[in-house]
Amino acid sequence: MTLKTTAAPGSQKVGDPGDRVFSFILRAASSIVLLILIAFIVLLVIDSRESISRFGLSFLSSSKWNPVETEINKIAFGALPFIFGTVVTSLLALILATPLAIGSAIFVSEYSPPWIGKPVAFIIELLVAIPSVAYGIWGLFVLVPLMRDVVEPFLQSTLGKIPVIGLLFVGPPMGQDLLTGGVVLAIMILPTILSLSREVIAQVPRLQKEGMLALGATRWEVLTKAVLPYARPGIIGASMLGLARAIGETMAVTMVIGNSSTKITPSLLTPGYTISSAIANQFTEADSPIYFSAIVELGLVLLIVASVFNILSRILVMRLVGKGGGSHA
Repeated sequence: MTLKTTAAPGSQKVGDPGDRVFSFILRAASSIVLLILIAFIVLLVIDSRESISRFGLSFLSSSKWNPVETEINKIAFGALPFIFGTVVTSLLALILATPLAIGSAIFVSEYSPPWIGKPVAFIIELLVAIPSVAYGIWGLFVLVPLMRDVVEPFLQSTLGKIPVIGLLFVGPPMGQDLLTGGVVLAIMILPTILSLSREVIAQVPRLQKEGMLALGATRWEVLTKAVLPYARPGIIGASMLGLARAIGETMAVTMVIGNSSTKITPSLLTPGYTISSAIANQFTEADSPIYFSAIVELGLVLLIVASVFNILSRILVMRLVGKGGGSHA
């Protein structure tokens, strides 16, 4: 016995020309994005092939950056200090910004009255749109003196006296260093993390919260047992988006990080570079083919570092979702 099904009135048939055209457009758009990324990688590899062939993996492990030697054999390029500066400032920014952003998102979404929450949410969205050079100018003329004269001496006189932790605050406070670079990045990524986290928390089902309140749970218990577990993957995803912006940020961090030392030390008060700031500072000075090739390879390394962090973040989010998280990033 066979059963015949009839299509609902007004429904399109399988293989309808409109469906095929729409499917083709979507596939073409996806393919174009992928092709642009591949072309971008190929261009970086081609322009940096001289540096890759000469220095090999030592480019990633060496801390010597010496483009001014007259003898070709003494010219050496190593990206390790720049990778170190990028990772340190980005992770420092994530550590500083994430608790503040999540706490503020919880307050705006769950505790604040509408007459406070809505204006704060609007201001947050405006902060996301501020250009990075504006953050850099503010950091140079406001934050750097504050860090040099107040914050860094205070940290040295308090945390600097604690064994092991004190190594993070060794050296004269100059204001333009890795710590200030991390603080500027934290200020820049905080609105991004806050805005996305607020949207994720707002998506927690209302019945889930009201059900716990009806059973006698306190506001804190609802927050820790219903809201945050459901929103956790989305909050992690928001934090990783903020980290991605911190890794690739150029102008703001270039203006406050110092750009005067390639030393790798545990002290956050050491002036340094990130990969982006090194490219911005030295690209116009690349007056030889090998120097230009090394600068382009820095861009390739930045792409690899950002990709590694993004892949790790996606793995983390997928594992959290697999454990029963609610909101997807």
